[in-house]
Amino acid sequence: MPVAVVHSRALAGVDAPVVTVEVHLAGGLPGVNVVGLPEAEVREARDRVRAALQNARFEFPARRITVNLAPADLPKESGRFDLPIALGILAASEQIPSPPLAAHEFAGELALTGELRAIRGALAMVLCARRDGRAFVLPAASAAEASVVRDAVVLPAHDLAAVCAHVTGRTPLVALSPAVPAVPRAFADLSDVRGQAQAKRALEIAAAGRHSLLFVGPPGTGKSMLAQRLPSLLPPLAEDEALESAALASLAGAFVPERWRERPYRAPHHTASAAALVGGGSHPRPGEISLAHHGVLFLDELPEFDRHVLEVLREPLESGRIAISRAARQAEFPAAFQLVAAMNPCPCGYAGDPSGRCACTPEAIRRYRARISGPLLDRIDLQVEVPRVPLAELGADGAAGEPSATVRKRVVAARDRQFARSGKANAALNHREVQRDCALASSDRNLLERSLDRLGLSARAYHRILRVARTIADLGDAERITTLHLTEAIQYRRFARAQT
Repeated sequence: MPVAVVHSRALAGVDAPVVTVEVHLAGGLPGVNVVGLPEAEVREARDRVRAALQNARFEFPARRITVNLAPADLPKESGRFDLPIALGILAASEQIPSPPLAAHEFAGELALTGELRAIRGALAMVLCARRDGRAFVLPAASAAEASVVRDAVVLPAHDLAAVCAHVTGRTPLVALSPAVPAVPRAFADLSDVRGQAQAKRALEIAAAGRHSLLFVGPPGTGKSMLAQRLPSLLPPLAEDEALESAALASLAGAFVPERWRERPYRAPHHTASAAALVGGGSHPRPGEISLAHHGVLFLDELPEFDRHVLEVLREPLESGRIAISRAARQAEFPAAFQLVAAMNPCPCGYAGDPSGRCACTPEAIRRYRARISGPLLDRIDLQVEVPRVPLAELGADGAAGEPSATVRKRVVAARDRQFARSGKANAALNHREVQRDCALASSDRNLLERSLDRLGLSARAYHRILRVARTIADLGDAERITTLHLTEAIQYRRFARAQT
């Protein structure tokens, strides 16, 4: 058969479009020509495939070979097309039968010995491929992550010879069993944090409503400790949420099968670039905000981040998605992350500390805090001061607070109320849903309007205060928002006033 067709997948954002690998053998001078918008690593496949076929004891045809990767307008990158190209050459030269290829999809990079090497994005490809009902043949090193996709047939192979033995029917590959649900890690417990009752309360509210949170306080007061304990308070991931997060980790080559049901926790250093945070590259890959999808993004020392880097967070904080545009293509990644940030109140870190050791001028403090723009601060729901804990309280017996398991029960109950009412967490409520679910008595509405005027807050802050108040009411199993819930929500905007 002079023409053979093999199915594979490309990567375009979180999507994995089908790529048809067509191989044609013709007369003329021997050579291999790869067309269909291949990148350099795909064009180099001809040399890897030639050596792999010869070392696997197959004949490499001494003919003119044309490999077409369709559709032609979709860029093709990485070594994942080595295996389908090799199988196409074997089928076109009638060394293996062609009909069995139609029931499978193939992806894998070939070593010169014919062994199959791991590839990036295996889970994302299988997640899309299961809709087409074809079995997916993958390198054994990549098959484990793909096996978490329910109802997908994943066939692991160690080398090209094993794949060919499967296609010919001599030694069928054994489908990988679905991955056993991972045992969640034991995250750091909230009971480790001494004192800081208000900060712990804010952390519970943030977990219950998926609200963004900013801790402000001197060095060593427990800001990072509190942020690291947020994952221990969050409800477990639903399977579709876990698959979305796992697919993004797979695209970045950072997927760990044993942890795929855990909520991600990302803490990039303040030297991270905007591209590292939101994603990018000539072939866009997910950044930190997408790798934190359905999880937590912790930004420590918030003012130390470049201001341009922080500004790119504004849109995904609102929309839960990030679009990366290039001249020839655009990729969109989900980014429904929960932002937790920490910062010092001034350059030296001790403004407002009872010790009086701060020597910063008011102008220096103003410039330091101005590194965080008003529009970004306006999008952070809870802004909490974390003061220094007295030494006597740190060492007191019985000073430990509630364990994470106890707080998590309240958080899960509050989330259940939110999903029963609106099908989403309170932080994601739109304006119409806020009007429906966050109705206030006339006296409370007047109180909120006076508070907004006194604090100089925006209409966006108005809706965010209502969402936080709704979460506080849910934690108290209250049907309506009361004055007590509203005043607690308002107090979490006090740092915004200090910025002005």
